[in-house]
Amino acid sequence: MAKIRVERAHQLDRQALRNKAEQLAESLSRDYQLSCRWQGDVLQVQRSGVKGSIALDDQRVRVELHLGLLLSPLSGRLQSEIEAALDKALV
Repeated sequence: MAKIRVERAHQLDRQALRNKAEQLAESLSRDYQLSCRWQGDVLQVQRSGVKGSIALDDQRVRVELHLGLLLSPLSGRLQSEIEAALDKALV
């Protein structure tokens, strides 16, 4: 089981950050068929073989995903995509 963890600093206000996370969630849902739901400031994401979260606070965004055995070989590619998406969204 592979684990992906990406953390980025931001300077966005809470609502702008939540809007960016919503956009990311929509993209993940569409591209990877992930279901997403909010629990406070944490967006829980999951599907068969993937479980994780996108946690928001005043200074940082933390993405953590646990990939099942079948998706583990894609962990490098997925991590790169997540890093690029965060870098673009948090500008």
